[in-house]
Amino acid sequence: MNRLQRKEDSVRAVLDAAQPPAVPAELCADAMRRGGRMLRRRTVVRRLMWCLLLAAAVAFAVWAVSAHPWVEPPSETTPPLTGL
Repeated sequence: MNRLQRKEDSVRAVLDAAQPPAVPAELCADAMRRGGRMLRRRTVVRRLMWCLLLAAAVAFAVWAVSAHPWVEPPSETTPPLTGL
């Protein structure tokens, strides 16, 4: 008898010997309540993250409009005068 056959025989014996345990009646209600709670949490977190992203985008836009980061800053030194 090889290892695979022994394993199969032991699984068959377990399945044939015992009846599966009964599922508690309140299990479905508990699962539904937990699932609903997790779904609400995910929805709240998702909305919070979208609001945070929107606030960051607005803050960046306000900063960009006021600071003009695309404009080259004025030169602090004057170029040397040549050719006079």
